[in-house]
Amino acid sequence: MKCKICRCDTKKIDRSTILNKYDVDYFQCSSCGFVQTEEPYWLSESYSDAISVSDTGMMSRNLMFSKLTTTILSILIDKKGEFLDYGGGYGILTRLMRDNGFDFYWYDKYAKNLVAKGFEGKLSDQKYEAITSFENFEHFEDPLHDIEKIFNSTDFVLFSTDLISIPAPTTEKWWYYCLEHGQHISLFSRKSLQFIANKYNYNFISNGNNIHIFSRKSCSSNIFLIEKIIRKLGLQKIFAQSSKINKDMVKMIDKMKN
Repeated sequence: MKCKICRCDTKKIDRSTILNKYDVDYFQCSSCGFVQTEEPYWLSESYSDAISVSDTGMMSRNLMFSKLTTTILSILIDKKGEFLDYGGGYGILTRLMRDNGFDFYWYDKYAKNLVAKGFEGKLSDQKYEAITSFENFEHFEDPLHDIEKIFNSTDFVLFSTDLISIPAPTTEKWWYYCLEHGQHISLFSRKSLQFIANKYNYNFISNGNNIHIFSRKSCSSNIFLIEKIIRKLGLQKIFAQSSKINKDMVKMIDKMKN
């Protein structure tokens, strides 16, 4: 099997049971360290519910990501622009970011937009100041295809995915394989993300764990330390703009009339 990122040879590293019923092989690239499953024939079952019932951290995670995004975009990007949350789930982050005054829109090909209705975004013929994509890269069946779609619409991507080590841990020793729902089929090493950045002429920076940036312009990895300090001190509120809550309500009421 060839690596989906760099097309080099892969080596089988483990076999494990997902969804409590399917025995699946895992492969790691001999060059970039990317880990992929065998062809994921079980995905339709995995996505019978777009959000896994085991995802008990969804709310706290979105609250944390909204604080992180508010700070990083305010420091590095024109915060008056338009933004897209790619793989936005139920629309929680989009709504939180609009509450913080950012002109955010939602996109997700699996989940239903429940809390940011009316603020759906498009990828075709649309350029965004930045795109966020939290806890999505590991779901990509064809990673470069999805990443290319994102790159075609922005010069700045703020995203999260837990980095896998080289050599990779066995499936029984790392929770992020998420065997219970079988949706984590693409696991990125730092080296594989750097390969993508080089391939598409982006700069890549990372906190070394789970938060990363692809950017056409160079930026310092110190941004992650700065953001962490600001969040720990509860100072991210200074970056929030005038909330769009009332304006959005009026806009939706007017749309309902028409």
